[in-house]
Amino acid sequence: MPSSPADVVELAVVERGGFIESRHLGRAVVLSPDGSVIDALGDTAAPFLPRSSMKPLQALACLSAGAPLAGESLALAMASHAGTERHVAGVREILGAAGLGENDLGCPPSYPGDTASRDELVREHLEPSRICMTCSGKHAAMLLACSTNGWDPATYLDPAHPLQTHIREVIERLTGERITTTVVDGCGAPVHAMTLAGLARAVHRIGTSSERSPFALHRSAAALVRAVRENAWAIDGPGRPDTVVIERLGVFAKSGAEGIMVMVAPDGTTVALKVLDGSGRVGTAVALRLLERAGALPSNDVALTLRSLPLAVYGGTKVVGSIRAAF
Repeated sequence: MPSSPADVVELAVVERGGFIESRHLGRAVVLSPDGSVIDALGDTAAPFLPRSSMKPLQALACLSAGAPLAGESLALAMASHAGTERHVAGVREILGAAGLGENDLGCPPSYPGDTASRDELVREHLEPSRICMTCSGKHAAMLLACSTNGWDPATYLDPAHPLQTHIREVIERLTGERITTTVVDGCGAPVHAMTLAGLARAVHRIGTSSERSPFALHRSAAALVRAVRENAWAIDGPGRPDTVVIERLGVFAKSGAEGIMVMVAPDGTTVALKVLDGSGRVGTAVALRLLERAGALPSNDVALTLRSLPLAVYGGTKVVGSIRAAF
């Protein structure tokens, strides 16, 4: 949907030597621990594609479909992993539990995102593989859900497949919105358009669920959150933004391609944002500052965490500026 200056705001800037070099516009919404809107930047009712920030919803749907996922395997189900040896081994375990193999994955072949892992494969003259693709954990979890229910694994990415129908129903339940647009994500799986408010509502419901809830879906959601916080390495990779903020601040976080970020603080305060130009370099910083502004994260902890992320602007070998939130 076309955006006008009235429905977006400046979320972040790139500062070099005191000069604002670039500006990132977008939209964001902040929910309080009780789920009410406490901050809205831009039009949060405009539809957009949540990309990999939809993975928590898909992973929860696989779990609610009976897929026996727990701990590391459950965290990998919603990961955009770096393709390290540990990530790949975890995905193989999920596939093994399904009685399937790497060739059953519907995601495209890829080299690992992790530089050292990629370089090792290149040195060994190995080709890109499906299991190294950043979304392979999600795909393996989908296949495990199919195996558990006796659904055809060969067509699991078809939007009309029973698994995808179940995922769509769970997403509609969590967002409180009807899905009207479905397209194909970069990994080959269906991705559904929704509003930023709807995504925030869904992630808030997941992030604030209790394992003592009388409702099975809520118990599964709480198990997912615990798995992510206990296995932060699985979600992204060592030193990478999602893993860093989960480890340091105890948040529940998931970034998505084209400038998407969702984050839930330990107290339940929730942020969902979309950077309009699709840049992924500012989402973490903006989300953390929004949670800080809402009083959900201590300022000192946020500042220390931001210093550990790749947000410095260099002039030669010296830091001469930063990528930062615009507020």
